[in-house]
Amino acid sequence: MSTAKKFAGQTAIYGLSTIISRMIYFVLTPIYTRTLSVGSNGIFTTMYGNASIVNAVLAFGMETTYFRYLQKRADNKQQVYNNAFGVVIIVALAFSLLSFLFLDKIITYMQAGVKADHADYAFYVKNFLVILVCDAFCVIPFAKIRADGRPVKYAFIKCTNILFVMVLNLFFLFGVPFFLKHQLPGAQWMASWYRPHWVGYVFLANAIASILTIILLLPEVLKLRLRFDGVMFKEMFIYSWPVLVANISFIINESVDKAMLKQMLPAAISDQQVGIYGTCAKIALFLSLFIQAFRLGAEPFFFSHSKNKNSGDTYARIMTYFVIAMAMICVALTANINVLATFIFGRHTAHNQYWQGLGVVPLLLFGYVSLGIYVNLSVWYKLSDQTKYGLYISGIGAVLTLILNWLFIPKYSYMASAWVSLIAYATMMILSYIWGQKNYPIPYNLKKCLAYVVISVLLVYLSFVVFNHNIFVGNGLFLLFAVGAFYFERKELKIIFKR
Repeated sequence: MSTAKKFAGQTAIYGLSTIISRMIYFVLTPIYTRTLSVGSNGIFTTMYGNASIVNAVLAFGMETTYFRYLQKRADNKQQVYNNAFGVVIIVALAFSLLSFLFLDKIITYMQAGVKADHADYAFYVKNFLVILVCDAFCVIPFAKIRADGRPVKYAFIKCTNILFVMVLNLFFLFGVPFFLKHQLPGAQWMASWYRPHWVGYVFLANAIASILTIILLLPEVLKLRLRFDGVMFKEMFIYSWPVLVANISFIINESVDKAMLKQMLPAAISDQQVGIYGTCAKIALFLSLFIQAFRLGAEPFFFSHSKNKNSGDTYARIMTYFVIAMAMICVALTANINVLATFIFGRHTAHNQYWQGLGVVPLLLFGYVSLGIYVNLSVWYKLSDQTKYGLYISGIGAVLTLILNWLFIPKYSYMASAWVSLIAYATMMILSYIWGQKNYPIPYNLKKCLAYVVISVLLVYLSFVVFNHNIFVGNGLFLLFAVGAFYFERKELKIIFKR
């Protein structure tokens, strides 16, 4: 099988699992918007935003380090697994101990002055501690599955997790009320603890599903051997700590805006504003899931092919078609934004507050385009063991995110956060390209990539602003773009997939 076909095949499977999981979340979103208050959706967004930052800490940069050292220490893969998994377990257990010691302070911080039941927030936080620790335990076993080239197993476990989340959500939000309404067996017991429209059940469902995921990963977990190589760990740590800091900085770019909106806006409107922003952002997540699917397939692929003679040309070609795909997705999502918004928020009425935030979507989309290109570019510092550059780049992005949000959130609320996201990711993308070409040159087709991005920006502007999201004009522009792209790339695509 050709390199291109193998990469495309594995990425397609990762992509399918990601799409299925995200589609299920996408289906759950309108359920949340219709059964939970805007404020409850704000709590949901804030909790998951904070959790993503902690996830980066608990993973300790060991996922990328694991892939790198499988290639560097191909003669001792078991010990690489032992070291990487062992470090994550120790960090997760230490985090659990510290969290329970400072539980009350964490709960008070999460409330952020909102007058709410302290016991409710205690329940939310405890469930998230379970989610975070379970997810940390799964990082290296999932990485092992990817490194072994088993995308089907990876997809099965991920899809099982999200299906379980969906079933539990439907049970708590609709199943229990049905039992109570019709006085079915068990209704009296359910009535003793059930609270209608309570966001806590969403977190409980996720916690139970996270435990299930560990059970499904037990065959990989049990491959851990309690042997620790101190010398190898020192090498891995030198590689991983910049990755850890870079990952934290990256998550700050991705998630801290929700936390800052919660903390900086008046308590009376903070949950509402975060809820609008977080819910509108879910439209842009379609592009995010494409980037995530690409990363799942690309990271082990890039490491395993780094010693090939023409690896640079392969990476450059992958970048070109990755950019074309992202540009098409941007135009397609913008063309159909009213349909997606109606599905998620409901009809556009004077009382439907979610439609107010629709303007963030194009900004977030092109922020994700910049992020996707950065993810692709980041191969240079990972393969050359210069992970300090990842720290510098992500750190600069995080500083920009924090400062600009701090300056502009009080006046512009979530619109500031959307603009800041685009600025931060674009800065990271440009810095990575400049430093990468100096330290680890890869012959990217810069002119072609820029041309597709600029064309997509123009088409999105026409579709969203000039023609006011008209679905027919938007899709006409998308079809024109897609046909043109396939026409100009037809020869190259034939050559790639005939190999």
